[in-house]
Amino acid sequence: MPMTDYATQREQMVEHQLVRRGISDERVLEAMRRVPREWFVPPELRDRSYADAAVCIGAGQTVSQPYIVALTSQALAVATGQRVLEIGTGSGYQTAILAEMGAEVFSIERLAALSLRARSVLDALGYAGIHFMIGDGSMGWPNEAPFDRIVVTAMAPEVPRSLFAQLRETGRMVIPVGTVDQQQLLLVVKSAGQPAIEELCGCLFVKLIGKEGWKESMKDA
Repeated sequence: MPMTDYATQREQMVEHQLVRRGISDERVLEAMRRVPREWFVPPELRDRSYADAAVCIGAGQTVSQPYIVALTSQALAVATGQRVLEIGTGSGYQTAILAEMGAEVFSIERLAALSLRARSVLDALGYAGIHFMIGDGSMGWPNEAPFDRIVVTAMAPEVPRSLFAQLRETGRMVIPVGTVDQQQLLLVVKSAGQPAIEELCGCLFVKLIGKEGWKESMKDA
């Protein structure tokens, strides 16, 4: 059987799913062109690596669709050398995009198996400047704060106060907020110590489980 041409699929993904929908930040587009998304998807689902959809990665988690990753990365406006806190390592794909953009990434994942798997993939691809922690992402990483940027890859009922407190003045956070059925991807900018909020788009993420997120015992709300 012929080998799958992932490079062509990747370029088509960038042109058809991102550029045509208004993603214009060249640093984001180049990062999306370089990162091999197929490495972050389970082997049995690799034929869906570049589909315009989220892909299951096990443990009830997903890797977000390419457009959402690109929109998030564009809204963050990451500059080379900035410190970025990522809540929800997941597959490690968003982590890789941030690293490609020159960020120093601090990534928290509550599920040890996912964290270890993502780290092995990122290490194999040669990414450096990434710090990993297994724990409650809703509480952030206070010992490493403040952060220039924060990205949350799971839906919270509201912006966690601990995360906002760890955001540097003029810093930017992208986070999905809402309920299981209705969510908005928000850009939160810290201005004079207060949140200035912009709605980016509707979205669908798994819950952010934690002390300042959803409790594991809570029913869907």
